[in-house]
Amino acid sequence: MADLLSIDEALERTLARARPLEGEQVPPEGGVGRVLAEPALAAIDLPPFPSSAMDGFALRAADAPSTLSVVARIAAGRPTGRPLAPGEAAAIATGGVVPDGADAVVPVEYVVEHDNSVEIPAPVDVGANVRPRGGDVRAGEVVLPAGARLGPAQIGALAAAGVAVVTCARRPRAALLTTGTELRRAGEPLSPGQIYESNGPMLEAQLRSAGADVEQLPPVEDDPAAHRHALERALEADVVVTSGGVSVGPHDLVRGIEADLGVEEVFWRVAVKPGKPISFGVRGATLVFGLPGNPVSSLVGFELFVRPALAALQGAADPGPDFEAGRLATSLRRNPARDELVRARRTTGEDGSRLDPLGGQESHMIVRAAAANALVLVPRGDGELAAGETVRYLRLPS
Repeated sequence: MADLLSIDEALERTLARARPLEGEQVPPEGGVGRVLAEPALAAIDLPPFPSSAMDGFALRAADAPSTLSVVARIAAGRPTGRPLAPGEAAAIATGGVVPDGADAVVPVEYVVEHDNSVEIPAPVDVGANVRPRGGDVRAGEVVLPAGARLGPAQIGALAAAGVAVVTCARRPRAALLTTGTELRRAGEPLSPGQIYESNGPMLEAQLRSAGADVEQLPPVEDDPAAHRHALERALEADVVVTSGGVSVGPHDLVRGIEADLGVEEVFWRVAVKPGKPISFGVRGATLVFGLPGNPVSSLVGFELFVRPALAALQGAADPGPDFEAGRLATSLRRNPARDELVRARRTTGEDGSRLDPLGGQESHMIVRAAAANALVLVPRGDGELAAGETVRYLRLPS
């Protein structure tokens, strides 16, 4: 197995070829899941004015404790009117503009209000319950850096800071091709020796979940001319993902035809189980992944190498894979020669994530894999990982 790359070596070679795509401007609310290609800068101070953090009374801190005249009532979104003079207070709603002359707000529950006056029974600190102008961010400051991924909180921050458009790397265009004479689409009748094609729908879902626009090409039979025609078309995309045909059998045609079409093979075969025959190459800026035909091998290979590459193309600061720590529920035997990704069920308890390996770990058992929501990394070596031991795992998208 000396000729096999480690997972880390293969990932390093993959990410070295994955250069961020050009940027395009999009409204933040249309960019869920996308990655910023440039920093997003605040258009305004936030808050844009000193505002009240409480329902209460705006006043001069130096006037407390005392009884003050209530000269205004300030609602959120309304102008404040004239500045407060010494001895005056203004009723104010949460989010209302603190008027000039006031430097504190006393919550309504801490005062005694009369018809046109309010009794402040205790001293008040300057700045109490006042959100200062620009206290969150100043105009021109960075709201989100380049490489940040847009989720709900990020989109909310951009909207609050007045950012109407952001620059994101465009979505990668991915071409997906499954190979094999035996493949038929679900719902079609099966003849002897045929199986339903599962890798295409699975990989399309993975590609879309990773932010790619996907063109799924029709499955191709084990015929050189059919392979060449399909691969010529696929290589027009930013990313090509094939399934099957990358091993050493007489019908494994993908790598040879890709080489004829100008694909430079960066690596073939990785010391991982499942998924050893995975290949990766490039033609110009196009990334070309050859995943094995066994469904679970394709599933694992995608999460280890394709998903991080897609994140890198979109400019992610940390493309992954995003391993987390959890505890094994049962022991697992190590493979002496290859790192292994074991399908498991992750649950969360008081002591963190618990990982229960599933039965049926063979690479063709995709139905068994449907119950998994995690891939546990079992490093190569002798012996076993004991129950209760801390391990690294990848979450499977749901």
